[in-house]
Amino acid sequence: MARQYISSDAHLYRMQMDKPHERLEPEEKEIELVDDVLRALVEDGIIPHRNYDLAKFLAHRKAVAENFEIPWTAITPRQQRLIYAINAIVQPKCMLAAGIFCGNTFISNAGAGVGPGKCYEADDLVGIEIVPFEAERAERNVRKIDPTGIAHIVAADAVDIARDYSHPIDVLYLDADGDEARGKGIYLDILEAAKPWLHSGSVVMAHNSVNCAERLRTYLAHVRDPKNMKASVNVVIDGEGLEVSAV
Repeated sequence: MARQYISSDAHLYRMQMDKPHERLEPEEKEIELVDDVLRALVEDGIIPHRNYDLAKFLAHRKAVAENFEIPWTAITPRQQRLIYAINAIVQPKCMLAAGIFCGNTFISNAGAGVGPGKCYEADDLVGIEIVPFEAERAERNVRKIDPTGIAHIVAADAVDIARDYSHPIDVLYLDADGDEARGKGIYLDILEAAKPWLHSGSVVMAHNSVNCAERLRTYLAHVRDPKNMKASVNVVIDGEGLEVSAV
């Protein structure tokens, strides 16, 4: 089962990619919109409830703004809050995030399990970045707010890491790019590699479900097929989009 959640202003909500911390709307509006998305995800059985700690999220956002080197990002403030909230609700013991660039996308997921935004006990939160010098920068960023090492970065191919992970994966986040032929289509390869470790209750998030919809056509058809996923919602709250699916 698949459906869309589309905010009325998604086509107008834009950020400058080199200004990731710029406020684009009143905080109250951002909270209300994300809460409405979470309600839709609860209705479709993707997450169990919509409660997360607003103060802990703000502590997370502040720590990232003060400590991370982010040359640019496509993760809007709305998406940052939504991704954090989903992780805070699901509370993954193990999470894989593929294609994390400088670590901002990764920490939006992992920040519910480590650092100032921590709200539960995680075991292993893994960010995967195939470009070595970007992985190194991401690791430096993450270490500034997580001294434990529970959240960490590996420089590798996400398909290989997902295939060989051998632990239950509670959240899988996809934002990777493949070779010229596959591009964002590599999402499906990563998902297929991770399938042995996904379980009932696992949540899969795929960024760029709107602006890269054509390259993601096969992936989106797969997760929207009820034979493959319990439910899937295309969350359209900005120009990028986020497909959220439940195993």
